[in-house]
Amino acid sequence: MLMRTDPFRDLDRFTQQVFGTAARPAVMPMDAWRDGDEFLVEFDLPGIDPKSLDLDIERNVVTVKAARPELDSGRSMIAAERPRGVFSRQLFLGEGLDTDHIRADYTDGVLRLAIPVAEKAKPRKIEIDHGERRQAIDA
Repeated sequence: MLMRTDPFRDLDRFTQQVFGTAARPAVMPMDAWRDGDEFLVEFDLPGIDPKSLDLDIERNVVTVKAARPELDSGRSMIAAERPRGVFSRQLFLGEGLDTDHIRADYTDGVLRLAIPVAEKAKPRKIEIDHGERRQAIDA
């Protein structure tokens, strides 16, 4: 039901194997799984101001945008490895999900989306009429 396309994934995997590091750091790492009649997706977004979070959906594409403030220019940094500024990630959803009822929660640096399976995509029984006897089969 969730579809993820990343044309650079194979190139990144190859680069990581050759050089031992990721070519593009995962700014917004994600986990996704199905739990009953909904899909759950979690994005790690530590240090993000909740007011900077923006979640949009257009057709079957969910776009998550977030911003981490730039560093204070007066600081003399010893290490600055965390990405700064605005970044985003898109999640392509399958047609069998109910995008009108997505729920989102941001707690402890984790953005969690709960995406219900659409009623039309859930298994159901269909009655078969044949003579005087009725029989139900799983669809």
